[in-house]
Amino acid sequence: MAALSLKRQLLLVSLLMLLVPLAGVQFALELDNILRQQAQQQLQQQANRLALLTGDELLAQPPLAAGTFAVYTAAQNSALLLDGYADDWPGYESLEPFPPSAQAPLSALQPWQQLPGASSQPSTLYWQASHSDKALYLLIRIPGQPPQLFNPGAPQQAHHRLLLQLFSGANELHINPRNQAWLLRPSAPGRLPARSGANWTKTDPGVNAFWQPVANGWQLELVLPRPAAGSRITLGLYGSEGVAAEGPPLAQIPAATLIRRNADLEQTLASWLDSGQQLRVMEASGWVIARQQRTAIAATTTDIDQADENASWLQQVGQNLLQALVKANQPDSLLVNEQLWRQLPVNLPAPALMRHVNGSLWLSAQAPVFGGRTLVLEQSLEQLLNISGAALGTVLARSFLIIIGLVVVLLGYASWLSWRISRLAKWVTQCVDADGRMAAQVPLPAKSGIGNDELGQLQQRFNRLVSSLHGYNQYLESFSQRLSHELKTPLAVVRSSLDNLTHCSDEAARQNYLTRAQSAVARLSGILRSMSEATRLEQSLEAEHKEVFDVADVLTQVTAAYQALDPHHVIVYQGPEQGSQVLGSPELLVQLLDKLVDNARDFTPGGQRIELDLRRVDQGWQLSVFNQGSRLPAGADIFSAFVSHRAGGLDTPEHHLGQGLLIAQLIANYHLTRLKADNQSRNGLDGVAFQLVIPAVESGADINSTTP
Repeated sequence: MAALSLKRQLLLVSLLMLLVPLAGVQFALELDNILRQQAQQQLQQQANRLALLTGDELLAQPPLAAGTFAVYTAAQNSALLLDGYADDWPGYESLEPFPPSAQAPLSALQPWQQLPGASSQPSTLYWQASHSDKALYLLIRIPGQPPQLFNPGAPQQAHHRLLLQLFSGANELHINPRNQAWLLRPSAPGRLPARSGANWTKTDPGVNAFWQPVANGWQLELVLPRPAAGSRITLGLYGSEGVAAEGPPLAQIPAATLIRRNADLEQTLASWLDSGQQLRVMEASGWVIARQQRTAIAATTTDIDQADENASWLQQVGQNLLQALVKANQPDSLLVNEQLWRQLPVNLPAPALMRHVNGSLWLSAQAPVFGGRTLVLEQSLEQLLNISGAALGTVLARSFLIIIGLVVVLLGYASWLSWRISRLAKWVTQCVDADGRMAAQVPLPAKSGIGNDELGQLQQRFNRLVSSLHGYNQYLESFSQRLSHELKTPLAVVRSSLDNLTHCSDEAARQNYLTRAQSAVARLSGILRSMSEATRLEQSLEAEHKEVFDVADVLTQVTAAYQALDPHHVIVYQGPEQGSQVLGSPELLVQLLDKLVDNARDFTPGGQRIELDLRRVDQGWQLSVFNQGSRLPAGADIFSAFVSHRAGGLDTPEHHLGQGLLIAQLIANYHLTRLKADNQSRNGLDGVAFQLVIPAVESGADINSTTP
C-alpha cells in the first residue's frame, strides 16, 4: 500500500468533521420527535378544553343519536341557478359515474346522499341539500327508470310524483296547518309547479322547481324557504295511479332531521384556535355540525433575514433537505378527507398523525362532547417542521460551510507543512557534498525563516546534529595526525638508538642506546594499551551489574590510598564518612577517581592540594575532584582522546595521552550522569574542579541488581 502524504492524511482526518452535521441531523430528528410529542400533549389538552366549551354552547341543540337518519345541508355562499341541471352545485363532475360507488364519498366534496340501508346496492333515490341564509336547495335524482309524466287531462293515470313534507320541531308526521307539504308532478321538462293545499290545487309561489331528464333517469332541482332549526323532512316517490300518496311509495326518505353546521358555534370556537389549527365537531352519527380553521400566519421577513437569505443559497438548500428528512422520519399517517360532511368517530384514528388529501401532515386529538358528540382538533405539522427544519437547517448549512472552510485551511496548512518538511529534507541532503564530506552546518539560505514551532526546533536540532557530525568527522580526520604525532617520537628514538648501536663499540654507550630503545618501545606499548582501554571499558560496562554502595566510604578509603602513594601532594577528602547510598559499581567509581586524581597530579605542583569533595544536592550526591594548578582555556573539549588543553603540565615519567578523561566520562555515563569540568577558586586557590552528580538511593530501599 502506497504511503499517504501529509495532505492526504489531514484530508482524511478532516473528513471526520462530517460527523458534526450528521450528528446535527440526528439531533434535528430527535428534536422533531420531542416537539411532536409535546405538541400532541398540548393539542389533547386544548381539545379537552374546547370540548367543554362546545358542550356548553350546544345545550340548546338536541343531539342527534347514532343511527338517526338525517339530511345534511351544506352551506351555500351564493344562490344557485335553478334549471334542473347540477353543474353549478359544488363538487359536481359531469364525467363522474352514476350511481356513485361506495368509495365516492372519500374523495367527493359534495357527496350524494341516499336512502338508509342502500349502501351495498344502487339506491332508487339520491339527493343533495344545500342552504343559504334564507333558502333550502334540494337536488333529487331518480336513476334507473325514465320518468312517467303527469297528464293534466287524466290526473288519475299512473305517473311519477314526489311528495315533500316539512315538520317543525317534534310535531307528529301528519299534515296540519303548522306543517308544510308539496306535490311535485313532472310533465314537460323545465319548470314544474309545487302544489299544496288540501286538494293540491294551490300553487305555492315560494317553492320553485325544475326537472330535466338525465342519462338513465331524471333529476329535479328545487328551492324553498329555509326551515327552522330542528325541522324534519320526508320525501316519497310514487308511481301508481292516484293523485298524491295513494299506494306504496317506490322510494321514501323517512322522517329525517335537517342538520347543518352551527354558525354561532363556529364563530365562538374561531377565537380559541391557534395558528395552523382546525377542528370539527361531529354528532354521534358522524355528521359535521361545526368546522373551523385558522390558517398559519406567514412568518415576516426582516431586512436582515432577507439579506441573509439572499446571501446564503446553501442555507436554503440545507433547510429544504432537512425538512425533507424530517418529513421522511415522521411515523405512519392515516389518510383522512377532512372536507367530508360525515365522518364516523369510530373510523377516525386515535390521537395520531393524519395526512390530508393534499398531502399535508396534521396532528390530531379527539375529545368527547356532551350529548355523544365528538370534537376533533388538528394541528398542522408545517410549523413544527419549520421550527426543526429552518433553525437546524441553518445550523446544518453553516456547519457545511465551516467544514469546507476548515478543509481548505487544513489542506493549505498541510501544504505549507509539507513544503517546510520537503525544504528541510533538501537542506539535510545538501549537508553531504558529492565527495561524501559533511558540511559544518545545514546550508540554510538567507531569510529561510526558522520558526519557533516543532519543525523550527527540528531544523535547529538538525543543524546541531550536522555540526556535531562535522566535528566528529574532523576529529576522525585529525585522529590519524594525533596518533602519528604520538608515535613519531618513540619510533624516532627506537630508530636512532638502533642506528647508534650498529656504529657504537663502547659497552656503556650501547647500554644507554638500548635503554632508550626499550623506553620508546614501552611508550609505544602504552599508547596502544591506552587506545584499546576505552574500547575494553565500553564492552565491560555492558556486563557490569549495579549495586547499592556507600560512596562516602569509598572516597574515604581511596583518599587515604592516594595520599600514601603520592607523598608529593596533599590529597584530602571533605564530606560525610557514611550514609551516602548510591546505585552503581564501586570498582568502576574507583577507576573513575583514579583517572581524575591522575589527571590532577599531572597539573598540580608539588606540595599543593588535591581535594575530593562529597555533598548532598537535590539530584543526589555531588562528587568533585579539585586540584590547584593551571586553569582550563575557555571552550576546551577535554574529554576527547589525545587531548590536553591545560598549559603548565608537569614532566612525569608516565606519558599523558589524554585518554583518561574519556574513560572517566564513560564511567560517569554508566552511573547515569555527566562529568563536567570548570575553573574554580577555593579558599583563594585557583584550579580546576571535575564534578558529577550520582543519583541517591534512600537508605533501606529494596533495589534489585540491574544491568546498565
